[in-house]
Amino acid sequence: MKVILAKDVEGWGTIGDIIEVKRGFARNYLIPKGLAYEATDSNVKMVQEILRQKARKLEREKQKALEIAEKLKGLEIEIKKPVGTTGKLYGSVTTADIAEVLKEKGIEIDKKKIMLRSPIRNIGAYNITIRLHPEVSEVIKVHVIPENME
Repeated sequence: MKVILAKDVEGWGTIGDIIEVKRGFARNYLIPKGLAYEATDSNVKMVQEILRQKARKLEREKQKALEIAEKLKGLEIEIKKPVGTTGKLYGSVTTADIAEVLKEKGIEIDKKKIMLRSPIRNIGAYNITIRLHPEVSEVIKVHVIPENME
């Protein structure tokens, strides 16, 4: 029996693939779980239209990410934090801190898109990667400077 996969099915294929499976597997597992549709002409057209819509949406998201990446290109930001006598920060600089400074500069970025292995605990300059889209990322420079405590 030929079916069109409505979702990625491990070991069988990805969404939109037309595969040949045993009738029982299709009727008892794939179709009832919404993983596949019977490969009729109307179902093939429906799945192709869904794939076209997804492709357009992904392209729009990529264009939006490229626009933001252009704003971030070569950007350097400063974050002031209180520092102890040894040069270590009280607390740390996190992705939320970086996202907040970017927001103040008019660039709205979700903190989950900022790739920071661990919070920054020392003063200095750091190159931070921001992954805006699976195919689009940009590096910004973050300067952590001591805050005057008087």
